[in-house]
Amino acid sequence: MVQTTCAQQKVETKPFFNNNSKLYYFAHISHVEDKFAWLRDDEFARQTLAGINPVNIERLTAFPPVSKLDPQIYGPPDSALKEEHILPYLDGMSVQQALDENKLYIIDYHDVYLPFLDRINALDGRKAYATRTVFFLTKGGTLKPVAIELSLPPAGPRPSKRVVTPPVDATSNWIWQLAKAHVCSNDAGVHQLVNHFLRTHASVEPFILAAHRQLSAMHPIFKLLDPHMRYTLEINALARQALISVDGVIENCFTPGRYVMEMSAAAYRDWRFDMEGLPADLIRRGMAVRDPTQPHGLKLILEDYPYAADGLMIWSAIENWVRTYVDHYYPESSLIRGDTELQSWYAESINVGHADIRHKDWWPKLNTPEDLVSILTTIIWLASAQHAALNFGQYPYGGYVPNRPPLMRRLIPDENDVEYPNFVADPQKYFLAALPSLLQASKFMAVVDTLSTHSPDEEYLGERQHPSIWSGDAEIIEAFYGFSAEIRQIEKEIEKRNSDPSLKNRCGAGVIPYELLAPSSEPGVTCRGVPNSVSI
Repeated sequence: MVQTTCAQQKVETKPFFNNNSKLYYFAHISHVEDKFAWLRDDEFARQTLAGINPVNIERLTAFPPVSKLDPQIYGPPDSALKEEHILPYLDGMSVQQALDENKLYIIDYHDVYLPFLDRINALDGRKAYATRTVFFLTKGGTLKPVAIELSLPPAGPRPSKRVVTPPVDATSNWIWQLAKAHVCSNDAGVHQLVNHFLRTHASVEPFILAAHRQLSAMHPIFKLLDPHMRYTLEINALARQALISVDGVIENCFTPGRYVMEMSAAAYRDWRFDMEGLPADLIRRGMAVRDPTQPHGLKLILEDYPYAADGLMIWSAIENWVRTYVDHYYPESSLIRGDTELQSWYAESINVGHADIRHKDWWPKLNTPEDLVSILTTIIWLASAQHAALNFGQYPYGGYVPNRPPLMRRLIPDENDVEYPNFVADPQKYFLAALPSLLQASKFMAVVDTLSTHSPDEEYLGERQHPSIWSGDAEIIEAFYGFSAEIRQIEKEIEKRNSDPSLKNRCGAGVIPYELLAPSSEPGVTCRGVPNSVSI
């Protein structure tokens, strides 16, 4: 094994165990500098920006947050979070000042989980909250968690809302660690069911099916999309057979249990194709604003945001390549409106593939070259970089179960619970018993190991097995090789960023360098690489 630096990591197996509980876990990403980074608040916060699920953090614009759920069913929409909970951690700022200076951020899973909690908590070996986590942006450019709200259904035997703040003693330290574990369990479910499966695998599939039905193999748009449709239908079919099926791996391994696909379907009601492109998503979450003076037309509110910073480079490269391609074949809007194959492809993608929401007024029109550029860039982004950012870190980050438990088996005890004395007597045993069982953890580790593995025949962004498909069209071939060169340059820039000690969310003792959007990869589990398509 070599010594690690900011831009290097090593993979090894280390035991994490407790003799009394007989539970054994194994860490897969280990560092010479810090083998217990996962316990720290700064690493918990850093992974919201540079982990396996960096797409849920939002800038907080009003405090306290308010639920959008029906109060007749789910109780008052008000949060239990109060100013006094977070004020001691704001470096002398008032809450309003912290909001005005873009210092407060939130990961809010309250409305996603609360409608399902009665049923989830009735399952054997499943216990969950609907969580909200508030973060403060420090002067050093890193986030620190300052409060966690834990919500239960209002009609239950326990208080429906509880706020946990950073620890001040031994007991509150273990309660804080349990609260963070429940947040990670919420996060793991939303990551897998909503961001990974729904927003990449499922949402892209209708466009692929419609392309094969409506576009000839010689159509220029089919030629453009072809590498980005590779193996997706096959992997989705396999997922339906073994992963998201009844009593399949996802039901067994994640907190929602038998309700996993119902939760995914519920999230689809809020899915919007016009918000799936990276710039639109960052603006929607308050993480960026339009700024034509910036290289990608956007200014990041939180500058050291590795997923967004690297993603914008890739988004712009894809967009430039697609615009060159579209302008070549469709120099006038009349050519797009008059292309019956193209129009049939887009119409079927919406009206058949996304039939439940086909009448939504937010669907982009397809009338101009710029419309086509935007639609194609979004599809290619989802199939390549967005999927890679959400998929290939699952084993390195999630294979060590205490870092990201996919489910929890116990709620956090309070002083009135019969389990509270056992918790105080042996908090480590209680913590481990709240995590997945040995069987659940082993099954989960095996699955995410497979899902995080690149095959030897993978085709990465900027690569194409048969660029000769455009033979006779030298301008397009030249443009594609220009796109490939830009992708290689992006990879060098990512390596440079990962070696910059001023970027504390991607570099430091025990920090895994953010390489999930580094385009190339060797076969196997590498925690990097952007394939052209959703192929695993």
